[in-house]
Amino acid sequence: MYGLAYRLTGNASDAEDLVQESYIRAFRFLDRYDRSLSFTNWMYRIVTNQHIDSIRKNGKMKVSSLEGMSTNGMAFDLPDETQCPDRALLRDSVEDELDWALKAMTPDFRAAVVMADIEGMAYEEIADVMNTSIGTVRSRIHRGRKQLRSYLQKRNPEKFLELERATEERS
Repeated sequence: MYGLAYRLTGNASDAEDLVQESYIRAFRFLDRYDRSLSFTNWMYRIVTNQHIDSIRKNGKMKVSSLEGMSTNGMAFDLPDETQCPDRALLRDSVEDELDWALKAMTPDFRAAVVMADIEGMAYEEIADVMNTSIGTVRSRIHRGRKQLRSYLQKRNPEKFLELERATEERS
């Protein structure tokens, strides 16, 4: 739950708060849990809805500096088969750019992209968590990836090209 919360909020403190509030909400409404459904998906839905509710309540999401934040395993964990220092440097800079890009996304799109591309969830699971249709999930993932691509391309075209090349090499 913390990994999802961290990607949705963009920082450790807010992620901890989100997880805590989500567990409180889950405990309070445990009697409404349908045991025929996946408990993990139910919790993902609570975390996602709690995050969206807090954004609606508090207005726009605050963007804070990434300086001083450690990546302590919570950033994109891209494997480095060659273990070359220049590849590690590129990976770290890509992680920072992706963190910024995720923060700039619309909350529903961010949630769908995080669940699909980072958490590795199937579209059906995401639809269940977000309480929407699979078509809407596909649309949100497509539009979210488009937002990521656009943000990265505008913010730093050179790094965007490096990221595109790195992605092609992995494929």
